[in-house]
Amino acid sequence: MNKFLKIAIVMMVASCGGGASQPPRNLDNACLLVREKPQYYSAMKRTESRWGIPVHVQMATIHQESRFVGNAKTPHRYVLGVIPVGRQSSAYGYSQALDSTWDDYRKDVGRYGAKRNRIQDATDFMGWYMDGSTRRLGIAKTDARNQYLAYHEGRSGYANGSHNSKGWLMAVADKVAARAEMYRGQLASCRR
Repeated sequence: MNKFLKIAIVMMVASCGGGASQPPRNLDNACLLVREKPQYYSAMKRTESRWGIPVHVQMATIHQESRFVGNAKTPHRYVLGVIPVGRQSSAYGYSQALDSTWDDYRKDVGRYGAKRNRIQDATDFMGWYMDGSTRRLGIAKTDARNQYLAYHEGRSGYANGSHNSKGWLMAVADKVAARAEMYRGQLASCRR
């Protein structure tokens, strides 16, 4: 095989990968995000229809959890500051779902082929989880702050008030709520 053909094959294969999993360029403008990644918006609208969780709440939570990086993982833990000993948790993907919670979701909804790095599955998971938080904890589906706290701490942790002693987490939840409100306003204006 000649050198030119090898280079052409490598370039063709390289051009096929990565594009769909790249995060949107502008995470502060919901209209641009939707324009750049219409498949994200479609997935979130399906989740909103199925589970009742508004698009802006999903967007703000995904922004906080993964910055829309489909293969996001938690940082490594280190012994003596230099020896890696694994990840901080099993959280993975757009929604940063833990292995055990993801398995519960797949069993509960019968979606055994669902993947955390696929936006359609990640948003459906988020809708399923937040709908459960509404049913079990009484959190409004539009309440981005408390939905995020229950999402982060788990429903039992939220019910026990584990978040109340974590000032840093309360500040993050406030940021999620502010971002959700920003996205809500932007989405309303860009639909016109």
